[in-house]
Amino acid sequence: MSPLPSLLRALMVCLVASFATTPTLSIADTSEEVELGNRLAAVLRAGRSVVSNSQALINDPSISDKSLTGDKFYGSVIETYLAQNGQHPLDDSLSANERTLTETQLQAMVEVINENQEIINAEGLAFKGFIPAVFARLVNEKFGVQMASEAAVKVTAPKELVRNRKARPDAWENQIIVEKFQDPTWPMGEAYFEKTTVNGEDAFRMLIPEYYSESCLACHGSPAGETDVTGFPKEGGELGDLAGAISIILF
Repeated sequence: MSPLPSLLRALMVCLVASFATTPTLSIADTSEEVELGNRLAAVLRAGRSVVSNSQALINDPSISDKSLTGDKFYGSVIETYLAQNGQHPLDDSLSANERTLTETQLQAMVEVINENQEIINAEGLAFKGFIPAVFARLVNEKFGVQMASEAAVKVTAPKELVRNRKARPDAWENQIIVEKFQDPTWPMGEAYFEKTTVNGEDAFRMLIPEYYSESCLACHGSPAGETDVTGFPKEGGELGDLAGAISIILF
């Protein structure tokens, strides 16, 4: 196939895949779903960033009240999202459905923070285990309960990198990871999406690759096999290696 701009190539992949299942799909419909998928991923990333940047505070054993309440966390997520994306996650341009999904996601973050105050504020304990990956899983699970009939968000990874069984890729996710994201010719950062079915129901699926940053390597870098602070063996990953993916389902 001749090279194409990333968005056009992705749209063509989506349209070809959707032709066999939902022939009424249009580029306009897909663009809206891609935008929503990217928004949900961006909100999740903003929340993880706040947890990552708060690790020194969370793990400080000498402070029994970190003042990291759900409300304060919410404000930090909004600030982080603004800095990363140039707009408010709940700006006036959102449709009613987009607003509901985004508000539910943000509220899930507030609830997760409030529900984990005891561990966050545990005095005398240097490592709390409340890391970005754990936070993201808890938020996605809470979001999934609220939005089960409309959407789902999950963080997964190549099978060999999965540490929590709940994060294992399903058949669709694994196929995209292996055939697309692990292909050295796949453009770095480019998402894959298509119309398909989930449990017999028509759905839009989107998988967004993620790569190791410098901060990830403390637990996932070298030397491979060395036990990291969480008790898992390091994977020997390098900066920029494929680390995982954010999976979005829109019903």
